[in-house]
Amino acid sequence: MSYYWYIPIILMAGYFLIDTNGITNEVKKVISNIVVICFAGSALLMEIKNSKINDRFMLADSFIFLYYALSVFLFFLLRQLPAFGQEEAKIIWGMNNILCSFLYLSIIYTFLKLKK
Repeated sequence: MSYYWYIPIILMAGYFLIDTNGITNEVKKVISNIVVICFAGSALLMEIKNSKINDRFMLADSFIFLYYALSVFLFFLLRQLPAFGQEEAKIIWGMNNILCSFLYLSIIYTFLKLKK
């Protein structure tokens, strides 16, 4: 990436670290997840487009993209959590835990594969 890309990233990171009353932490989480989705999506597209690159990180990047994309929707569901029953809340949290487990397992598998 060009060095000019670092300027908006640093500004956005500083904005998220400053505690303001205008934006709640939930909105900051959603925006930061969307940024991660964009970076993971661009990494996936570069791996798919360039066949010379070894597919070592394809699994981990795919699960990062999937987890953060679905977590954005989970953040929207969290606002409605008091309206849900206990069973629906368990399903939502179970889905989040399963996705998180797949993400961590894919990262561990990728790094173990790189170690060999």
